[in-house]
Amino acid sequence: MKLFLSPATRPGTAHPWLAATRALVAAIAAAATVSAFIAPPAHAAPAGGDDWVVSVGDSYISGEAGRWAGNSSDSRQTDALGDAAYLDAGRSESTAGCHRSSSAEIRIGQAQSVNLACSGAKTATSWNSSGEFKPGLDFYSDAAGNKGQALALQDFASAHRVRMVVVSVGGNDLGFAGIIATCVSKFMTSPSWAPSYCKDSTMVATNFSATNRAAVASRIGASLTNVAKAMAGAGYSPGEYSLVVQNYVSPLPRSSRIAYSEAGYGRQSTYGCGFWNADLDWASGTAVPAINSTIAAGIAASGLDGVHTLNVAALFTGHELCADTTKKLNNTALTDWRSAGAADVSEWINEVRTASTAFSDYYIQESLHPNYWGQLALRSCLRQVYNDGDVRSGSCTAAGAGLTSVGEPAVTVS
Repeated sequence: MKLFLSPATRPGTAHPWLAATRALVAAIAAAATVSAFIAPPAHAAPAGGDDWVVSVGDSYISGEAGRWAGNSSDSRQTDALGDAAYLDAGRSESTAGCHRSSSAEIRIGQAQSVNLACSGAKTATSWNSSGEFKPGLDFYSDAAGNKGQALALQDFASAHRVRMVVVSVGGNDLGFAGIIATCVSKFMTSPSWAPSYCKDSTMVATNFSATNRAAVASRIGASLTNVAKAMAGAGYSPGEYSLVVQNYVSPLPRSSRIAYSEAGYGRQSTYGCGFWNADLDWASGTAVPAINSTIAAGIAASGLDGVHTLNVAALFTGHELCADTTKKLNNTALTDWRSAGAADVSEWINEVRTASTAFSDYYIQESLHPNYWGQLALRSCLRQVYNDGDVRSGSCTAAGAGLTSVGEPAVTVS
């Protein structure tokens, strides 16, 4: 998901998250469609060489915000990856703006990995307002060399032995990033005695309507079908690889667990979490569950057998943005992100930034995404799901303080 804000001021193992989707699946059954695709002549999947895992989808798996290990008023305290964080093609990005960071979760280490996901991507190929190409999970191609992620996967899998494909997609189709931007804008521009809540906005009513969620679930289903078609086009039978679909973490705490008062401007101007309490409760209690249930409905709509799921909805509990169990590093005695205990006290979500930081080292699109620590936690989840090639489903949660032997937050998959 991708977030854009403008500056403002305010006056004065089973599939546990598939259970609640039957009604939504029924709503989309008649309307579900599959993206057009003409398969090339089939050939056998590569028989030798290293095993590979591939990520496709959006910013929540591409590695957006992976440069920053926590939040601080001093960027030097949290800059884990430096200026080259998103340069996945040597001195440049292979696709401008995709932000495929070196901390991205697909780098699990038990197999070779390639990251085809792209920040800002939807189920279908598009271009953003800046003219950047955003490959969808389709077979788009053009004379400029742009490819949809399904076509890129097919090409890659034709030459490499792919054992697992991991998908994270759907948030941008539901417009969640734009809704979050609206939430912050309403926090900064409405007074505390008469707050304007984004949860009550027309945008929310439209984007989260049953009709729109059914349409998005249908598109997610078509995207997953495209992944399967890409692998078939590369010569794979269904049993020769595993498909894993990952849902979204909850990035914000409920109002009962937020560290900073909603009075004044500080919740946004100082701490980067400018949401009214009512909108915090809506985001964590309604919006994220609705998005994740739409993804589950999309899996069902695909009609694919044997899809594995990785449920990460509760993974960041206690490490959400502005949770009362976290601190900005500049408010601790720690030197920087390398200090012992930094991951334990830090937020695992990047703070919301506005155009006022446009000339800093930050990107606005990094806002409200899993940061370096968050991505390493997700990586550990995914490694456990990969399970040395014996891929399984599961729900991933944090497993206490400290880092593992490979420097990742401790998590467990059950």
